[in-house]
Amino acid sequence: MDTDNPLGRFLRARRALSSPQDSGLPPSGRRRVPGLRREEVAVLSGVSTDYYVRLEQGRERRPSAQVVRALARALGLDEDATAHLHRLAHPASATGRAPGRDERVNPTLLNVMRSWHRTPALVLGPRLTVLAHNTLGAALFDGHTHSADLLRLVFLDPRAREFYPDWDQVAAATVAALRAGTATGTDDPRLVETVGELCLKSEEFGRLWARHDVRRKTHESKRLRHPLVGELRLDYETLTVNSTPGQQLVVYHAAPGSTSEQALALLGSLTASGAERAPSPHPAPEH
Repeated sequence: MDTDNPLGRFLRARRALSSPQDSGLPPSGRRRVPGLRREEVAVLSGVSTDYYVRLEQGRERRPSAQVVRALARALGLDEDATAHLHRLAHPASATGRAPGRDERVNPTLLNVMRSWHRTPALVLGPRLTVLAHNTLGAALFDGHTHSADLLRLVFLDPRAREFYPDWDQVAAATVAALRAGTATGTDDPRLVETVGELCLKSEEFGRLWARHDVRRKTHESKRLRHPLVGELRLDYETLTVNSTPGQQLVVYHAAPGSTSEQALALLGSLTASGAERAPSPHPAPEH
C-alpha cells in the first residue's frame, strides 16, 4: 500500500507508463528506463528537475494546483487520473465520520431498490463490497465464493474468468475503480489489509495495482456468463449516493427486445418464488 508517499509513487508509476513519442519528445536512442525520464517530465511541466525529484521522493508533498495541472498534462493523464493527482497533492481533512458509517445503507434507498422487480441493483461501498442488493441483483451474482465482494470475486473466485468472458477488461476496470473510490486509502486500515491480501494471492492484481490507473465506475456494457441463464450483455449505470458519501448505486439493464432481456426475465422468474424479500442491508456471510 502507498502509506508512505502516495504522491511520489503515483508520479513514478505514471511516468513509467508515459510514452516519449506521445509527449512530443524527439527520439533519443536507446532508453534504460521505460517511459519518461525525470528530467523530461520536469521540462514538460515547467519545473526544475530538482523540484520534480523531490516530489517523487516525498521531500516535497504540496505542489501548487498550477504545478499539479502541468504534471497532469506532461503525463497525459485523463480527467479521472488528474482529479486523483489533485487529491494526492492536496488531501482533504478527515471527515470525522464514525467507523462503519459508510456501510449502512439508507432504508429509503433499500425500499426503492425492492420495488425494481425487473432491474438488478446493488449498493457498493468504497472497497467494492456489496452493502445491499435487491432480489434480482443478488441472483445476478449468486453462486460465487465471493458474491458479496466484487473485488475478491474478480481476483480470487475460482470461476471468475468463466463468469466474466472479458476478464482482462473487467480486472483492469475494477482496480482502477478501487483507486478512484478510495483516494489515498492511507486512513483506511481495512483497505490496506485488503490490498495486501490481494497482492499476495493474485499476481494479476499486484501488477494492475502497481500501474496506478484511476477510473471512476460510471457506465459501461458488460458481459456475464450466468450458470442458470447463460450469457448476458448488460449495461450498467453507477450513481453516487449523496446521503452517504462513498457509496454507489449500480443499476443494470438489458437492451429492450434483446436475448439478454429475455434471459434476465427468466432469471427473475427462477428466483421469484423463494425470493420475495427486502434487499439485505449487509451482504450475507460467505461460505
